[in-house]
Amino acid sequence: MTIRIEPARRLTSLPEQFFAALVGKANARAATGRDVINLGQGNPDRPTPRTIVEKLKTASDNPLYHKYPPFRGFRFLKEAVAKRYKEDYNVDLDPDTEVAVLFGGKTGLVEISQCLLNPGDVCLVPDPGYPDYWSGVALAEAEMAFMPLLESNGFLPDYEAIPADKLARAKLMFLNYPNNPTAAVASRSFYEETVRFAEQNNVVVASDFAYGAIGYDGNRPVSFLETPGAKDVGIEFYTLSKSYNMAGWRVGFALGNKQIVEMLNLIQDHYYCSLFGGIQEAAAEALAGPQHSVAELVRVYESRRDALYDGLAAIGWHAPKPAGSFFCWLPVPQGFTSASFADKLLEEADIVVAPGIGFGEHGEGFVRLGLLAPEERLREVAERIGRLRIFG
Repeated sequence: MTIRIEPARRLTSLPEQFFAALVGKANARAATGRDVINLGQGNPDRPTPRTIVEKLKTASDNPLYHKYPPFRGFRFLKEAVAKRYKEDYNVDLDPDTEVAVLFGGKTGLVEISQCLLNPGDVCLVPDPGYPDYWSGVALAEAEMAFMPLLESNGFLPDYEAIPADKLARAKLMFLNYPNNPTAAVASRSFYEETVRFAEQNNVVVASDFAYGAIGYDGNRPVSFLETPGAKDVGIEFYTLSKSYNMAGWRVGFALGNKQIVEMLNLIQDHYYCSLFGGIQEAAAEALAGPQHSVAELVRVYESRRDALYDGLAAIGWHAPKPAGSFFCWLPVPQGFTSASFADKLLEEADIVVAPGIGFGEHGEGFVRLGLLAPEERLREVAERIGRLRIFG
């Protein structure tokens, strides 16, 4: 007789995986033979730099890496990310106590809620924001209080608007700049305000810095850890996925507060036995080697941004250019919701965009496009949309 199998409550409480559904819709359209341009995902389209790939090939021959790696990663990789932060942001990190190696930044963003939150605790979450923040909170059986990111406030949270009853129970807060999905960037003064807020309210700050290398018009995005006192109140999540086109390699870090780094290391001791050593050596090459590829990548994205926005302006779709990340946050035309407009673009122009509602209630009224196609394809996007005569 077949037994009755029931999932644990934590599984049934998980939110729908937004990006999985988006990919399914795009793939179904492409399977019909249509020439689909997919700008809906955050999946880098360029290859990993050749020097990093070659380092993996040679490192794979090292029999040391055929054994279990150290549970918490090789020290040379932690030294490499500490070196990168010192050179790029003048931030000092102790490789032994202030760096945790992660299976991609997403893993740490989910794990930190399980490390810090109990049922009944509150996590402050940006709205719109990256949906995987919600997943970690759900697994911890905690609650979310959403911080609206409004265009009128530069897509920054207003700490004074957080309800007092929620703030009293808040233990963790997620921030993400350069921002996904809005492409906004944060200033030094905002991070100074954030440290004061965290100190006054005993809230841990989790800064998601996935797009930290991607800033435009000659401006380098600011790291939360550059702020005096930042290590006392939180950590920063850093990943190689976007800066080095290494999304499939799954290499990330949690950096900063020693106590939180130790918590993340502890929970990962029970889940993993660190990354394959060859990948760790290649990741160290990416971080400690020449950074020309990063500068070139930013140049490519900026050129793509300008090409797309020139094309959109020509058809009457106007919006401020993104200041960072490789995303564009564009207002939906009158008469549409974000979902209905995304469906129209897919069904009538074979273009995939992400509806803003998928990132939270305050994402309604926008769609997100990724600069993840060559310039000529981005110009074609504008032309296809123009033929729909939506903007006049």
